[in-house]
Amino acid sequence: MYELDAEEQDLLTSVEAGEWQSVTNLAEEIERYRGYAQAHNAESIYLQVPTDDFQALQSLANKTGVSLSVLMANILHRFIEHEVTPHS
Repeated sequence: MYELDAEEQDLLTSVEAGEWQSVTNLAEEIERYRGYAQAHNAESIYLQVPTDDFQALQSLANKTGVSLSVLMANILHRFIEHEVTPHS
C-alpha cells in the first residue's frame, strides 16, 4: 500500500477534521484560478495608464478578489477575443 508523505498526511488529517468546506460558487472559483494560471504563464509588459484608470482598475480588482495583473490580463484577453469592443 502507498504510504503518504508528511505533506499528504497533513492534508488528509485536515480533510478528516472537517477543516475543508465546499465553495458555493464553484464556477466562479474555477474561473478565478484559471485567471491566476493564465497570468502566471504569460509574457510581461510595461504599461502606463492614466492615474484615474489605474485607480478604477485597482478598485475593480479588489471588488472581484483578483490581482490587478490577473484582471488586466483577463480584460486584454476578452478584448482580443472580441468580447469587448473598442470605443471611439
